[in-house]
Amino acid sequence: MNKFKSLSDSSTSESEDDYGKRKTNATYESWGGSKRTRSTDEEENQTELFIKMANSGANFKSPKKYSERSFSTDDTEDEITEPTSKKFKGGFKSPAKYIERELLTDQTDSDSEEKPSFSMKPAMTNMPSMDVLNGSYGVGMKLMEKMGYKTGKGLGKNEQGRVNIVEASKQRGRRGLGLTITGLEPSDTAWDASQEEIKIEETVSWMPDLDIKHLKLFQLREWMLEGKKKETISDETEFCDPEILKKVIDNKSVFDNLEPEEMRKARTKSNPFETIRGGIFLNRAAMKMANIDSRFDFMFTDPKDIYGQSAVDKNELLYFADVCAGPGGFSEYVLWRKKWECKGFGFTLKNQNDFKLEDFFAGPPETFEPYYGVDGDGNIYSARNLRSFQEFVLSNTENKGVHFMMADGGFSVEGRENEQEILSKQLYLCQFLCSLLILRPGGHFVCKLFDLFTPFSVGLIYLMCMAFEKICIFKPNTSRPANSERYIICKWLKDDSKDVADYMFEINEKLTKYLTTTSEKDIIEVVPLNILKENEDFYQYIVTSNDILGANQIVHLDKIRVFAKNVELHEERQSDLRKECLTLWKVPDQARAAPPRCDPDGVYKTLMRGENLSYITNSPQPLNPNCLRKLEKIHDFHCVVCGETKIPPSLFIGLGKSNIYQYDPNNSKWSKLEPVLELPANTLFYGELIQELKGEAKAQRRISALHIIDAIFLGGNDVRNFFYEKRIQLATKLAKAVSKPSRSDYVPLRVKQVWNLPRIEEIFDRLAMRVVKNSQVPRLCFDLGDGRHVIATGLLIFKTTADPWMTAFSKKSQQLYFFNTKKNVSQYHRLNECNANFKSCFSGRFLWSWERGVQLIEEQNIKCADSLVHGKTIVEFVRHQWHKMRH
Repeated sequence: MNKFKSLSDSSTSESEDDYGKRKTNATYESWGGSKRTRSTDEEENQTELFIKMANSGANFKSPKKYSERSFSTDDTEDEITEPTSKKFKGGFKSPAKYIERELLTDQTDSDSEEKPSFSMKPAMTNMPSMDVLNGSYGVGMKLMEKMGYKTGKGLGKNEQGRVNIVEASKQRGRRGLGLTITGLEPSDTAWDASQEEIKIEETVSWMPDLDIKHLKLFQLREWMLEGKKKETISDETEFCDPEILKKVIDNKSVFDNLEPEEMRKARTKSNPFETIRGGIFLNRAAMKMANIDSRFDFMFTDPKDIYGQSAVDKNELLYFADVCAGPGGFSEYVLWRKKWECKGFGFTLKNQNDFKLEDFFAGPPETFEPYYGVDGDGNIYSARNLRSFQEFVLSNTENKGVHFMMADGGFSVEGRENEQEILSKQLYLCQFLCSLLILRPGGHFVCKLFDLFTPFSVGLIYLMCMAFEKICIFKPNTSRPANSERYIICKWLKDDSKDVADYMFEINEKLTKYLTTTSEKDIIEVVPLNILKENEDFYQYIVTSNDILGANQIVHLDKIRVFAKNVELHEERQSDLRKECLTLWKVPDQARAAPPRCDPDGVYKTLMRGENLSYITNSPQPLNPNCLRKLEKIHDFHCVVCGETKIPPSLFIGLGKSNIYQYDPNNSKWSKLEPVLELPANTLFYGELIQELKGEAKAQRRISALHIIDAIFLGGNDVRNFFYEKRIQLATKLAKAVSKPSRSDYVPLRVKQVWNLPRIEEIFDRLAMRVVKNSQVPRLCFDLGDGRHVIATGLLIFKTTADPWMTAFSKKSQQLYFFNTKKNVSQYHRLNECNANFKSCFSGRFLWSWERGVQLIEEQNIKCADSLVHGKTIVEFVRHQWHKMRH
């Protein structure tokens, strides 16, 4: 089957097949004005209908006027139809549609014309003859014959007028009438689909393992070669077939005079994968990353180490960086795939080319933090910016670095497309350098490149081979086949890459010097040409890659040329290929849509549906001496320190970005949180908004902070039924993900430190009396670490083991175990049924209020009230219970 179709037929008559199809699918307008498809019976009655109309005196105009069809030059536009008032009222649009006729251009006598292919009834005296309908006779024709006109001859005294019909205009776009562009002349040229090879799963070809000796910085410096600045690549044939390079340049040059809109339409129609576009994401770049990630077995969103084990530790975030990548399509894909369980660092030019986090509809932007370097502009060419970005990333990843980095840098080279590689040389270099600075050992890197013909570019690839275990040059289907774009995939950063990074710093320093001046000098080699060619495996890989990609580019450039010449061509496989690709990449075939606006009460009820929510308003049970016996099973309880707050601990809900609300139990309503903070949508937890103190006396600063006590939903993940310690671990992970140290205006989100009740003495060790600003007397404060502390007001105690289970101690094995008091069975490993869910923990919580009269440490020097629980009381109680369990 022909893989291309014509949007319209340029001839003046239809083939039998086209006629049959159009007749079968024709629509007509009823007397009431509505359109519907004719049935077979209606087709058979059209001739009778035509005759009846003729007898009724229908006023026929030129049939050719009604047989004309309007076609769009763009497949995305709708066909233009004539106003209803200009159509026949006889239930059809054109008599020519139902009457076969033939235009004779070479006959010399009108009497020789063929008669109609069907006969008319004698009684129809008012029926116009077919000659009249075909335009052969009529009042105008008779007048012309009287003046000497003969059918088939030209008008004028000497019959010098035009005989052939006027051809349809082939003027394109905004071209002047009659303008012809060499190589792009309008024609009915067809495309030979056998020239191209379409694969849903692209070929992945890793570079062979290279035996490259590790070199020190002083040795690498000897490789750098300066020379005269070049501005063309036409003679760069060391790493490709010269004929292929010539054809690539020539085929690109064909479009130099083509209107951008014509080029866009031809490219859109000819690319088999064009309609994939951005899908649910911000732009095409996001879909490119989905394509690349899938084809490489999700090595970026699910990275593995060299032994096949997960490169992301348990309870660790997936850390990534997105460099030179505004507006952020790559990051949106990763955030969509991993949700809030990843943390991204962005580095790109500020302002116009910045990240557009507000347009991240698919992936939650709350865990992504842009950074612009010490200069504040995001310029990756700046060595100061690169160093500061390295420090920023390491300080936020526990000095380990990110698991992978993506780079998608590029800029407009309009009019200089053939020199794009030369113009992008410093961009290549700095993106490569950045990856060596911020990746952790074993990390991955993907970066957009263009042509790889010059020794400078190929030398950079060689340096990356020295720094990574595996390298691949890859062009995804989502990258338009007619452009020079390709990606380098680098797998598993080696431990000893520092010398290569330092060498790249020195290259960049010299490049900056040359490129910011009028100097004719340039860095033309970073690895000697003879070394590049002597490594046979490396050399052959680069040449083969360039030749394969170049040959494919030539084919698709020619395809665009054909489609530009014949605007009626259209690639019919686009829809099917889109569906197959999205299925393979595990991306839904849906339109992009903004998240719906929600109210906190509605989201809260949706998240907690099916659960009786009355317990939420219950206050904690006060802990007094009579309640201590309820804590006998001390290993079943966990506790956290509460701070001084305006509103007691309550529920907080995040609707996405800074839309966060706090529940006020006194007024039974949700109130917008004033301090600036971002949380992923569908996050619900129990916590408190408190003032952290830093420093002493007059230099003391108060910092608002939101502390999580227990978690219910985290970014849409239901964690209610997890073990309490597991819920706290996940909440800690979320707090790290949304942390934005570069934003001093943001309120920090922290998770309360949790203690098992037998370790309660550790809490007392961190209590101290401190001088608090604007307070007349020292206050009891709890040390949070890092020089921060809070005014301590009490202890919340939760029973975290579900009834009828309890935690006991085996004297024989000297281990804790879980015992079911109803079934009389024991279990060393914690089962899910042993875990008290959020509702159980919340409903059964105790509050040990450290009010006036409660002594916890000797520094307080107060008189102890006998009716209250003191620090000494609970320490002795816990010790007694622990001793009783063990003996």
